[in-house]
Amino acid sequence: MEWLQDGIVLTVRPLGEGSVILDALTRDHGRHLGVVRGGGSRRMAGVLESGNLVRLTWRARLAEQLGSYQAEPNQARTAAIFHDRIKLASIVSLCALVPAITPERHAYPRLFDALDALTDAASDMTTLEVAAAVVRFELLLLEELGFGLDLRECTATGILQDLAFVSPKSGRAVSLSAGAPYRERLLRLPAFLTDANVPVSVACVADGLALTGFFLDRQLLSPHQKALPAARLRLSEMVAAGLGSD
Repeated sequence: MEWLQDGIVLTVRPLGEGSVILDALTRDHGRHLGVVRGGGSRRMAGVLESGNLVRLTWRARLAEQLGSYQAEPNQARTAAIFHDRIKLASIVSLCALVPAITPERHAYPRLFDALDALTDAASDMTTLEVAAAVVRFELLLLEELGFGLDLRECTATGILQDLAFVSPKSGRAVSLSAGAPYRERLLRLPAFLTDANVPVSVACVADGLALTGFFLDRQLLSPHQKALPAARLRLSEMVAAGLGSD
């Protein structure tokens, strides 16, 4: 068995003397693991950084085996954002979240395309834009796994304007007027998620991360005795403390 495809490095863990198990996201083969011989070397450390695009050749005698990877550098994307702690934390967070939630070897082309586009463009985006893109990606992740939120109209009145909250029970939007009496029980809906023309603010990104984090935890993690990855929790803390570069 053999296939050749580009993959986004998600996580790497040591295996024996000098080898690693690489978890990568591919477009046609989904999230796929394989052993990289010599992957623990200093030369390969920069290649197998979370968020990098690598050219993968996977081989195994049988399809169900773990198999081995030959990983060649394609685009060293992480190095371009290493100076920006929020951008780096954003990419690392997504690369930790995808394997925590998605099943192995199940193709999600939209997820691959979205993560590929974000990791490719992150160096040219502002810090705030990258953090906001994390929220949008997590909404897509919920949708792809069958738990998408309905942010099109108010669940109580059907109106399309002034959507300000999300019901934690239904995952549907609630307008400002309908939700005001119950605001303490509702999740805040950042305006940039319903109107692309609205400027993104730090507070809105924080609200967005709280929104997606709630549903990721309730629908996809807690039922399997899992929690949000530490990298995702750190990102929320960093955004809450204020965006900026170090």
